Amino acid sequence: MESPDFDDWVAQRGAALLRFAYLVTRDHSRAEEAVQDALIAAYSRWSRICRVQDPEAYVRRCIVNADISRWRRFFRRETPTEDAGTSAPSDAAPDHAVAQAEHDAVWALCATLPAKQRAAVVLRYYEDLPDAEIAVILDCSAVTVRSQIHRALASLRTTIGTEEVKR
Repeated sequence: MESPDFDDWVAQRGAALLRFAYLVTRDHSRAEEAVQDALIAAYSRWSRICRVQDPEAYVRRCIVNADISRWRRFFRRETPTEDAGTSAPSDAAPDHAVAQAEHDAVWALCATLPAKQRAAVVLRYYEDLPDAEIAVILDCSAVTVRSQIHRALASLRTTIGTEEVKR
């Protein structure tokens, strides 16, 4: 099987990789940097990557690793600072701002998760990938993937429960 041309592959898969990176990083600039770093790493090894493994899984793993490396370099831990939980009256027309606020609140909750847990949750529930594929992308076992997702969901439940008690 002939390996796809790097430029053609990036043109075809670039938007999906950027969406994935945004979901992992929660920031457009960091997502673009992670994708750029991953593609730079993949370019010089492209023919070997295509021969030995799935290029998409390799580049996604590079994106996750690039974000983790950046996070470690700056010792930065982001935390949500606002509560965007308001709802519109039932007789009013749908308010797109409320939907966006709820969307932002979900991602703010996900931002509290460690990078590997967040990546596992995004790959499972947004990308709808099975454990085996997630394990390849995150370079770990399927058991570790299930453990990461279990811990992430437990953490999110605890955070949501704490927020409910505060109200």
